[in-house]
Amino acid sequence: MRREWELEDLIECWTLDEAEVELLANKSGATRLGFALMLKFFELEGRFPRREDVPKAAVDYMAGQVKVDAALFAEYRWSGSTIEYHRAQIRRFHGFREPTVADEDKLTFWLADKICPVETSRERLRAALLARCREDRTEPPTPKQIERLAGAAEALFEREFTATTMRRFPASSAVALEDLIAAPDPDPNSEGEAGAAGARSFLQELKEDPGPLQLETLLAEIVKLERVKAIGLPDNLFEGVSEKVVEVWWARAMRMYPSDFAAAPEPIRLTLLAALCWVRKAEMIDGLVELLIQLVHKISVRAEKKVENELSSEFRRVQGKYGILARLAQAALDLPEELVRKAIYPVVGTATLADIIAEAKANEKELRTRVRVKLRGSYSRHYRRGLPKLLRALDFHCNNTTFQPVMDALKLLDRYADSEAVFYDRAETVPIDHVVPEDWQEAVVDERGRIERIPYELCVLVALRKAIRRREIWVEGGTIWRNPEADLPADFDDNRDVHYEALKKPRDPAAFIADLQRRHTAALDRLETALRKGTTGGVKITRKKGRAVDQRPAAGQAGGAGGPEGAEGGDLPPLGCDRPAGRAQGRRPRHRLHRRLHLGGLADRHRPGGAAATAVALPVRAGDECRDQAGGRRRDP
Repeated sequence: MRREWELEDLIECWTLDEAEVELLANKSGATRLGFALMLKFFELEGRFPRREDVPKAAVDYMAGQVKVDAALFAEYRWSGSTIEYHRAQIRRFHGFREPTVADEDKLTFWLADKICPVETSRERLRAALLARCREDRTEPPTPKQIERLAGAAEALFEREFTATTMRRFPASSAVALEDLIAAPDPDPNSEGEAGAAGARSFLQELKEDPGPLQLETLLAEIVKLERVKAIGLPDNLFEGVSEKVVEVWWARAMRMYPSDFAAAPEPIRLTLLAALCWVRKAEMIDGLVELLIQLVHKISVRAEKKVENELSSEFRRVQGKYGILARLAQAALDLPEELVRKAIYPVVGTATLADIIAEAKANEKELRTRVRVKLRGSYSRHYRRGLPKLLRALDFHCNNTTFQPVMDALKLLDRYADSEAVFYDRAETVPIDHVVPEDWQEAVVDERGRIERIPYELCVLVALRKAIRRREIWVEGGTIWRNPEADLPADFDDNRDVHYEALKKPRDPAAFIADLQRRHTAALDRLETALRKGTTGGVKITRKKGRAVDQRPAAGQAGGAGGPEGAEGGDLPPLGCDRPAGRAQGRRPRHRLHRRLHLGGLADRHRPGGAAATAVALPVRAGDECRDQAGGRRRDP
């Protein structure tokens, strides 16, 4: 139930109609008031309340309707034959019935079959159970009974889930999963406990994250992924349950030691290990894609930095160049109004300027050439040995024809993975468009028209990196880099016209921004009003320990009673602002949640009037008291 009620909400939700008033005809005093509150509470929540569930505002409002003193509500008896009779009346009035043992069993099976496969939160299970009871016009069980039913449903789902999982993977996979928790073989070169301690099980390696960004990390992750794939878990292993359920079992397995697995029953043990391998396989695939993206970027940036440093050191040895450029810049500053011919040419002649331009162009071409040489050397000597393994470990796919040349290039690289040839065979169809940039073609294709493998592989890796980041090429088995169509709604194909309805009529960008600003402003205004009225759902607004409570007076007031001793009113910074006091008093003290809204190149204050709008000083709770805005006097919150 809501803890704070506005008058409009009370009128809408807690007003008795004629039929409900007739039920109160033979009741008076505390019985009349208590029955009326139970009647409306059951209508709103679908269950009977406890005394503490009924809001005080609702008690006061209902007391005015039934002409009974609100204080009499404390005398209403919540046990005995009277309240049981009242509950029976209310159930008949709303068309509900009491739950039976069969209803509880039915709810348990329904939760286990429909809700537990998609929800893991106990709170959501309770909410689903209450909604189901309301739909069936059945009075829900008590809170303790609901907890018992939810626990029974979770246990029932766990038994069915583990049994189904074990039926789906073959016996060889079960043996491989059991081997994960087997004791590691001791190091033959070591003796005793030292050798056993030095050995690491694959289960421990499986739980570890990748190491630093380098080729060795890439190769180690590929080996780890291949070992997980060798377990042979089927693709439909967790079909019918949500990813949240699988992740809960994975998180549970991540916290367990081999001895914990050994102590668990076989169905639970194998399901936990299967969930661990399933989630970790997807994480390793995503991690390999991330490593590929970062490594390609890393070798490119390192090559450019090395070449730039080399060229910079060479430029310093050119005699007179900096002096010429300095005189050129000084002449431009001293004679800004003069023509180029009169101001610049006497200082630096046309021939010298032409030489500088020619040298700059030559240096730019030399920069590109050197970068390509550095990239080729770094890739061929170090990173190239991991490329074939990476391409075989990941299964790339593409849903369009624009990036099909990149997919064809990947297949070509895989075919030549074990070849020692320097150039591709002339009979091969080597994709160039959308794969090899224009400034790289002279490095890929020689003067005889042959295509060299090493620079071409570099171009393929760069093109693959760009396509993956754009989600044009995706990876099978991953979660982050999976098929983008998997992120669409399940009914997208059947209701494509509904999903594209908003795109049939193009929206005006200015109207879209104005509407977003309006909704943003309204939401912040509601929050500000709630904070000022203290209707924030029972949340106590306080400051951190050791910091003063904001006691700033409202706009237009002078300092004094509302501010701390020794400070002038209006000079305190707003909440959450680190600027020192002493800003202009005319500036509006803004709440820390208010920000300027930047959308589509437009910037404007979130409320009409901008900085000139009326200031609002928020009262901030401190313990059980707060300051009044007008005079700083104490009042009860």
